[in-house]
Amino acid sequence: MSFNVRLREYRKRAKLTQEEIAKKLGIKRSTYAKYETGENQPDYKMLEKLADFFEVTTDDLLGRDNKKHDKEPYNSLKEINDFVRELGIDSVGFFNIDDWKNLDKEDVEEIKKHFEWVAHKAKTRKK
Repeated sequence: MSFNVRLREYRKRAKLTQEEIAKKLGIKRSTYAKYETGENQPDYKMLEKLADFFEVTTDDLLGRDNKKHDKEPYNSLKEINDFVRELGIDSVGFFNIDDWKNLDKEDVEEIKKHFEWVAHKAKTRKK
């Protein structure tokens, strides 16, 4: 995933507008907007400011994999947790089953299809 896409996702997760972030960083909204469109790239100092603001590393902001991970064993739980965070569903109560009571029938059917696939994969892996 490219820098500008990651930057936009971090902003949306923070539930802030481009104007709000630009103001906090001390830059023009148009400058920040160009980072999100990929028209401009921040300099090193601004990259550090952005990483600090979103509380991530510059490597994470740039979408760079840390080569150290290649030596670590695969961790499926970490992968799933990262994916859930990336989708932004960790903050909307996706895994809080009590919140599902307000779903309509079509949504429930769609969820059932996905769970059936997950269950099938789990069963075939045990064999």
